[in-house]
Amino acid sequence: MTKFTVKDLETFQLKYPDYQIELVEGDIVIMSPSGLESEEIGTEIARLLGNWVRPRKLGRVIGSSAGFILPNSDLRAPDASFIKAEKLKQTTENYAEVVPDLIFEVKSKNDSLKKLREKIEEFLSLGTTVGVLVDPRQRRIEVYRLDTTTITLHDGDIFTVPEILPGWQFPVAEIWAPEFE
Repeated sequence: MTKFTVKDLETFQLKYPDYQIELVEGDIVIMSPSGLESEEIGTEIARLLGNWVRPRKLGRVIGSSAGFILPNSDLRAPDASFIKAEKLKQTTENYAEVVPDLIFEVKSKNDSLKKLREKIEEFLSLGTTVGVLVDPRQRRIEVYRLDTTTITLHDGDIFTVPEILPGWQFPVAEIWAPEFE
């Protein structure tokens, strides 16, 4: 069975520029567009994160379209991520060959919780400090750290990651898509 490389993925991407794709264990995985709710929540998380990080020059906040070439040769794209400034002092027009410090995966209608958890575990095993699974339908956030118990947060709880961004926080209830009357 043929295993693909990042170069193969780039060639495929040139032929099909409208597809968002990842390279997972040598397989090209075509990602369907996410639903509106999950993208809105991912964008809100990236906005909150960026509003904290950028004025303090702490690092880079990345949205769902940017890919990371990981040490295991996979090319993955979390829904939102943060990279400390010292790890990537200058941006690149290419895929970043760096493991983000913090990642968020927002479950969309067709996503499997099992697959999202596996993706987070992969990032943690490769050097990500904190991985976060956001489940809009259950209105909960699962916070993963390597070799520690998962923390589950709900409305009424405050999200923090003091080991990465001391002082940054948000109320869980504030990330969900608003309803307008």
